[in-house]
Amino acid sequence: MTDAATETLSIVVEREVPFAPEKIWRALTQPHLIAEWLMQNDFQPKQGHRFNLSADWGDVACEVRAVEPNRRLSYSWDTKDLRSVVTWTLVSTGAGTRLRMEQTGFRPDQQPYFRGAKAGWPRFLDGLEQVLGRMD
Repeated sequence: MTDAATETLSIVVEREVPFAPEKIWRALTQPHLIAEWLMQNDFQPKQGHRFNLSADWGDVACEVRAVEPNRRLSYSWDTKDLRSVVTWTLVSTGAGTRLRMEQTGFRPDQQPYFRGAKAGWPRFLDGLEQVLGRMD
């Protein structure tokens, strides 16, 4: 038996990228690099830090929930009536890193948010890979 009122939808984007976890970590945690592939922000990699992501369509209120350097980063992602969590997981492989992004917490009645995020995250990861390619 399931409780439909508590079911949520998730989005997962996972890629093998030819960069070391340390380099990816920098792109995930340094504000000027985050701004290049995601949005303007005032991010700090400190658990409990509240920050905003800003785009021309609006703002996202976030709070850092977990920081495990070069391995895992998690933060809330709240906008309007959406309450979700974004978690990045980095696993070193022989050729680079398996990078996984998961956004959880979409209620079934939040299809516009879910569809927007489902289309948006692959583009954000494309941008992240372009930034990684330009970094030293």
